[in-house]
Parts: sequence; structure tokens; C-alpha cells
Amino acid sequence: MSTQIILPRMLQVGENASHATPTILASLGCRRPLIITDKMMVQLGYAANVQAVLAEQGMQADIFDDTVPEPTVASIQAGVTKISEGDYDSIIALGGGSPIDSAKAISILGKFGGEMRDYKFPRVVTESGLPIVAIPTTAGTGSEVTKVTIITDETTDEKMLCMGVGFMPIAALVDFSLTLSVPARTTADTGIDALTHAMEAYVSKKASLYSDTQALEAMRLIAPNLRRVYHDGADKEAREAMMLGSTLAGIAFSNASVALVHGMSRPIGAAFHVPHGLSNAMLLPAVTEYSIPAASERYADCARAMGVASQQDSDEAANAKLVAELKALNEELKVPTPEEFGIDKEHFMSLLDTMAEQALASGSPNNNPRVPSAEEVIELYKELWA
Repeated sequence: MSTQIILPRMLQVGENASHATPTILASLGCRRPLIITDKMMVQLGYAANVQAVLAEQGMQADIFDDTVPEPTVASIQAGVTKISEGDYDSIIALGGGSPIDSAKAISILGKFGGEMRDYKFPRVVTESGLPIVAIPTTAGTGSEVTKVTIITDETTDEKMLCMGVGFMPIAALVDFSLTLSVPARTTADTGIDALTHAMEAYVSKKASLYSDTQALEAMRLIAPNLRRVYHDGADKEAREAMMLGSTLAGIAFSNASVALVHGMSRPIGAAFHVPHGLSNAMLLPAVTEYSIPAASERYADCARAMGVASQQDSDEAANAKLVAELKALNEELKVPTPEEFGIDKEHFMSLLDTMAEQALASGSPNNNPRVPSAEEVIELYKELWA
């Protein structure tokens, strides 16, 4: 069986890769980009840096910085309005997963109109919106190389999964120097998110030889460096490894899909506004432990790629070390439990049926080696409070 691989047309990786922005826009025949970002990127001067690099080549770019951490229909609409009012021919998506996800949605709605709900899965979006040059500033979501965006409908708290080649950025400039100022908490959450992408892509029922190679290499890069960047954000070598690992993990899951962790993570994010990477981190140890019996060999491969088990370890021993490592990682990186995050236990328990239903409806759990029933999903949610 063959596998279709979808990637950005241009991928530039390494220190100062973001400086290639004007050259890439010129090669696309674009002269009037809109920078879609968030207020932190403006505050840190990153958006101004991109404007300066463009100005050197005689290009001017306006800024839209009203994206929000978990993009909503309303926040997307504000961007669409900005696009419709200006004569923009392209988008520069600058920031973490949320600005890049926002840019993908704005690119399609800005060109074709309609409502976000019109584009949600199972519809597959093949139309090309405004071309996007994605410049990630966190080593986490891999959104710069995925054909997926997730937008929350704030009226129903539903996280809408939208996918298709139409959401794939035309170029991704993966510049680790932009991650040097990322604070420890964000570094941890996005890093575990990237690790989750790699692991889930590798154990997914949709995995292929191609996605396996990306996922395993991503784990090799991320696992030994995640603690390093958490404790020392200025560690360039570790930042570079994390950035490439995140991109490879994005390529892996974009082509193999995610699984149960992501399926269960989205409802927690939607109901309690937990950042996506953090809700993944909360779930990863319990879901991994639950799933191992159905893919013992694959999870053992993950443990070995991550460097927590050796080739001499049996699969059973490797998997025991994997679960122990995921728990130890959460502890060292101070990943809060739902209770420590401030979620009310009673409220959480009252939403279990709804969250389990939403998790299964997303389709991601079907890719898991062990596909759970609604009852099993509820039990896994309850484990977060054990």
C-alpha cells in the first residue's frame, strides 16, 4: 500500500532561517504580506524583526496580533476582517501553534468566505487559500508542517478539527534562535506536545515506513534535550535539537495522524481552557500505560529511541522504563495535575460523559493501538485525579 506525503513546498531549517522570508515571498510573486502573530511576539520585538528584514528588500508588512492561545471562531473572524480590509496577497504566520493555526483558518476564510464550521472535518479542504509562510517560535506543535488546524467554537466549547492540503503552509522557516526566549513553562508544555506527536504517530494504525522514520528521529532528538532546554533556555545545541525534533514530529503525525492522547486532550482544553500541550502532558503517562498491551513492540521502540531503554532490554522491561520516564518527566517539568491547574473536581466529573463522547467523535482514538470504549475513556479521565 502506498502512502501520500504532504509537506510545505519549501522547508528552511537552522539558525536565522527566518531571514529567508523576503526571498521566499518574492519567489511566490508576493509583495504584500500580513503578519499574523500574537501580542507577545510584538512585545519581544520578533514581529518588528520580520518587518525589518522585509523592509531591506523593499517589502512592507502590516501586523495582526489579536490571535488567542486556543483560537476561537471570533478571533479568526477578526483576522478575516483584517484580510478583507487590506490588499494582502500572502500571510506570514509568526509564533507558536496558535498564531500558525489561526493563520491557516484566516487564509482559507479570507479567500473563500463562509464560516469556520463549514470547513470542519469530515470535509477535507483542498482549496488553496492565501499562501502562508510559517515561522514557528516554539518547539512543540509542528503546525508549520501539518495540514490541520483546530478552532474552538466558543458557543458550544467544541474544538473543531479542520484538515486538508489547503491548510498546509507553502513554506516553513524553522529557526531555533527564535525559541531562546521561550519561558520554561511553555518550553515544557510544547516539548511534551512534540514528544506526544512523535509517539502517537509511531503507534498509530495509520503509521507507515515514512512516518516511522520521522517519528523515531524526532524522539531521539526531543527526549535527551527536553530537560536541558527546560532548565537552561539559552542552551543553543539543545534548542536546535528540540526545534528540528518538533518539526519532524509534526511531519510524522501529519502523515500518520495522532491517537488517543489527542482525542482526550481536546475536550479538556475546550472545557477548562488548559493549553493543548499541557493537557497532552497530563494524559500521556496514563494513556501510554493503557495502550501498551496492544502494541508492546512499538512502545518498546519508543523507549529505545528516547534512550530510556537499551537494545538488550526485553519489550516488557523497555515499556516499564517508558512509563516510569513519562511520569518522571512530568514531575521534573512540573506538569500540574488537573487539580493543581485549578480545575474543580466536581465540575470535571460532571462532564465525563460529554468529554468521552467528544473524544471518540474526533476520530483520533480509532488510530490508537487499543481503541477504548466510552467507559474506558471515562476511567482514563478519572485516573488524572488518582
